[in-house]
Amino acid sequence: MGAIDGKGKTIRELLKDNKYAIDYYQRDYRWGAKQIRELINDLTNKFLEEHDPNHEREQVATYPHYFLGSIILSKKDDGPPFIIDGQQRLTSLTLLLVFLRNLQRNRDDQVGIDDLILSTKYGRKSFNIDVDERIPVMTALFEGDTFDTTDQPDSVRNLYQRYLDVEEAFPDELTGGALPYFIDWVLENVHLVEIIAYSDEDAYTIFETMNDRGLSLTQTEMLKGYLLANISHLTDRAKANDQWRSRIGELNDFGKDTESDFFKAWLRSQYATRIRERRRGATAEDFDRIGTEYHRWLRDASAAIGLSRSDDYYRFIERNFNFYSRHYLKLMRASNDTVDGLEHVLYNADRGFTLQYMLLLAPLTPEDSDNTAALKVRLMAQFLDILITWRQWNFRSIAYSTMQYAMFVIMRDARNLDPEPLAQLLYDRLQKETENLHNPGHYHRPGIGLHLHQQNRRALHHILARLTDYVSGGPGVLDSL
Repeated sequence: MGAIDGKGKTIRELLKDNKYAIDYYQRDYRWGAKQIRELINDLTNKFLEEHDPNHEREQVATYPHYFLGSIILSKKDDGPPFIIDGQQRLTSLTLLLVFLRNLQRNRDDQVGIDDLILSTKYGRKSFNIDVDERIPVMTALFEGDTFDTTDQPDSVRNLYQRYLDVEEAFPDELTGGALPYFIDWVLENVHLVEIIAYSDEDAYTIFETMNDRGLSLTQTEMLKGYLLANISHLTDRAKANDQWRSRIGELNDFGKDTESDFFKAWLRSQYATRIRERRRGATAEDFDRIGTEYHRWLRDASAAIGLSRSDDYYRFIERNFNFYSRHYLKLMRASNDTVDGLEHVLYNADRGFTLQYMLLLAPLTPEDSDNTAALKVRLMAQFLDILITWRQWNFRSIAYSTMQYAMFVIMRDARNLDPEPLAQLLYDRLQKETENLHNPGHYHRPGIGLHLHQQNRRALHHILARLTDYVSGGPGVLDSL
């Protein structure tokens, strides 16, 4: 193997006036809405943990740094290096930068980021991630124009859709005075490690070594090991292990991240009682810890949630894990296809509202019959459908960071409720909403009212499609609205 260079770089250092190429067989952009939302949520939440509106811009330099992983490049000649690993992240970061550029239009406090997206030579603009088939869509996005994805390759359609996801996921609270602070932080405090090899063979060897050597345990595997280790009876341990393996296999059939998403939703829904305050220096509470290290959180909280004897740990898997994972699988099926009685789960999922799962699980108890559990889920899903529709109708964000605290409060208050008090709680919560279909909020411009624009078109298309279905003799899914 030849020489290898490795260096930590900021986003600015990595992208400013640099060009990257991608081999034709690696050019597909495959990230989905989930990965984009997680990227935006991680970055914005990390920034908001430290940001104070009273800070001067220079204080951003003292904010914590954030590590986004590594990229592997092959530099073979005088041309641009080829991205061997990391093009999904770099492409997604570029989409974020394009969005931030457009968000800054007509502001006096703009942060210059054009040279992180493209460069101009002899009057010709070229994007820093150089892929021919992306040029039309990236040009449209850069100029703030819409783009017709008809007859475009899947990768291009996906690229455009992910940009729309960035728009939806970006929190309202960062679009005002905090915006230049956030852009500064992204450019100077977010880092990746750049690893450069000087042949494709060496670059792929590095990639394979980093991904294949060792068998790092996942959070789920570490959690399993802890729980089983505390079941002293061998027969019970074997039964619990079989139950665990079977159900984890079913969860993984929906995708590699489904198991971790389930544990976060389940444990938050039943046990989270506190959430980190949105202020500088606030400590992570159980809601936050479950989101980042649920295996460690459960070990630390075992006594508080009733795990002390061998029978407790066995029951936790055989009863609790079995019950909540079974119903989570039902929610996953309802999120991907129409299930009678659970149509609203699909509507909420179609809008990318991932917070719904912890809310749907919150009122359930292992003693519930399937009919009772289904009723509770329907009540909560319809409540969320109404709330989301009202917010989108009034140009209000449903981004994770914007909705997180309010949804935590509803989840906590709805925990383990029977259907009747649950319905009353949700009804009362809707009565407190001042902005609905009849009383538009201040986001409607005077004299214009409801109108279609770049940020709300998908949401309004969704609402109008359902209205059309209803008036044309559909199943009446809008009765509750």
